[in-house]
Amino acid sequence: MIQEKSTDIVRINARKTDVFDIFNFRYYVGSNPYLDVGAIVFNLAVVADKQPLPIEDYIAVVSDRYPQLGKQTYESYAHLFAATVLEVGKLDMDLYPHRWSVKPNSRGFHIAVQSLHERTTTSVIYLVWDWLEAITQGKEFFLDEQIFHLQDRFRQSAYGGPTVYALLRTAYEKGIPSLYLWEEGLMQYGWGKKQIRGVGTTFNCDSHLDSEFTTHKDDCKAFLHNLGFPVPQGDIVFSFREAKQIAKEIGYPVAVKPVVGHKGIGVTPDVKDLDELEAAYDRAVEAIPEGETIRIIVEKSISGKDFRLLCVNGKFVAATERRPAFVVGDGYSTIAELIRQENRKPARLDSPTSPMSKIRIDEEMEFYLDLQGLSLNSILDKEETIYLRRVANLSAGGLSINATNTIHDDNIILTQDIAQYFQLTCLGIDVIAENLSDSWKDGKFSILEINAAPGIFMHYNPAEGESVDVPAHILATFFNSGLEARIPIITFNKIQVEELQATIDHILSQHPDWIIGSVCRGGVFIQRSPKVLHPEYNHNVQTLLRHPKLDLLIAEYPEEILEAEGMFYYGSNLVVLDNPSETEMMLMRDILDGSTVVIKKQNDISIRRKGLIEDYSLGENESFAQVYLKEISPIL
Repeated sequence: MIQEKSTDIVRINARKTDVFDIFNFRYYVGSNPYLDVGAIVFNLAVVADKQPLPIEDYIAVVSDRYPQLGKQTYESYAHLFAATVLEVGKLDMDLYPHRWSVKPNSRGFHIAVQSLHERTTTSVIYLVWDWLEAITQGKEFFLDEQIFHLQDRFRQSAYGGPTVYALLRTAYEKGIPSLYLWEEGLMQYGWGKKQIRGVGTTFNCDSHLDSEFTTHKDDCKAFLHNLGFPVPQGDIVFSFREAKQIAKEIGYPVAVKPVVGHKGIGVTPDVKDLDELEAAYDRAVEAIPEGETIRIIVEKSISGKDFRLLCVNGKFVAATERRPAFVVGDGYSTIAELIRQENRKPARLDSPTSPMSKIRIDEEMEFYLDLQGLSLNSILDKEETIYLRRVANLSAGGLSINATNTIHDDNIILTQDIAQYFQLTCLGIDVIAENLSDSWKDGKFSILEINAAPGIFMHYNPAEGESVDVPAHILATFFNSGLEARIPIITFNKIQVEELQATIDHILSQHPDWIIGSVCRGGVFIQRSPKVLHPEYNHNVQTLLRHPKLDLLIAEYPEEILEAEGMFYYGSNLVVLDNPSETEMMLMRDILDGSTVVIKKQNDISIRRKGLIEDYSLGENESFAQVYLKEISPIL
């Protein structure tokens, strides 16, 4: 850290040429004195012996990259800095954080910006700082190159997967509390006994037996066949010799794939002869995870288009056609050059919000090009279109097309009939069909496999066609609204252990079967039983809200905790304030609709509920506890 004496301040992080200084970074996981969402808060000041350019000069440059920033007015450099951080922080992915605040202080300004991923947001703040300093000095600044690196950093974070991000964004928009459980590698949606936990589209309420069953493609195929559903003819083989025999019996073309696999890896459709069969068999074997037995499916290859049908909670919600990656010739570029041009398109950013991944060059692609008499160095005629893979693998650059509104009713019924046999929140069914608008009963329809953890972004943000809000369907399975994802929460600005235990006893007298978790500076309790008090206060709050049987949370949040850590949660049903400080008044800000606030100032009481205010003074023998205990019953 550089420290250099200036005229009347000490530089904290500013370099010799900097006109701005940023310092005192603090990350709040939840509601805090500056914003009611998770945020990074820091100080910004103009270095005393430096003179920045007129603010209009900075606006002119940043609005050239972000035109929307030029449409606003700014009270100070800090306001421009905050707005720029938030815009850059979207990382050209349209990430959802959009909240910021600026408050003056003795050394400049406190800036707070909403943060989804602390490390990425911190890097964005430093990036904007460097950008403004480059503007001051008239230097060239390579913003896009640095944003690219930040995109990659966010993509590799716990929130960077398209399915997780889509669910997180929808939960945020619907007011459903969510958090990442780092130790378990799971997402949690909802608090206490209302919670649901999962990885992607697999949740703790799902049958793990059913989920495991879907990975056994041979058994699943036999199961579907026994139910009378259309599946291709074929069998499991354990050697290439057996593969040759099965292919001979059912007749070419055949499809070859490993029994255990995902994302189309090792799958080769439309195998036409013995030479192709050998190559396909070898690719399938290579795709088998280490330690797994060699088991390969050889089945009749069905001609048609590749579709993913999605059910949520046993109901059909979306259909997507998947096409393999392709390029269109221009008469002079090689296939490799056409791929590079295609990969530069914004739609192929390969981010959590982009509709397509980059086209991946690998041996499988080169093999398929070779079958077409082509290579990466081949030049295509103008408007000539060639597909780069046999398999419509979206993660390798395939194209997704919304087909939800084209599906025949018979096919919807078929999809839902299959889903009813599995205790799974989400079920993806891969089929080959000439057209989804034709009934499966016409014979040109075949089920390839089913998936217990289907990706959803192909439906949510297809390359072509309208979006289907699959994340909303999934979360609606568990919560009709954000309120249904919450347990009641009572928040105090100060409460002693004895008062806390008396409050617990009062509630248990009315709800003897409830599990109550509570935390104050004096301890952590389940019912009245003390638990281990972690030195990080919000760790205790999180531990309680992770409790899968918790009916109610009681938490103390005094000023020193609010300033140091903020709150872990947003939204209280009852707030009790005993001679609150200005900072502690934020607890009144963070309440749910219909909540009650009880405030004591000296001997005066103010009760605010449902838009009404009741003011009075405590009676001679009346305690404050008697006041707030009366207010507890109506909110439970």
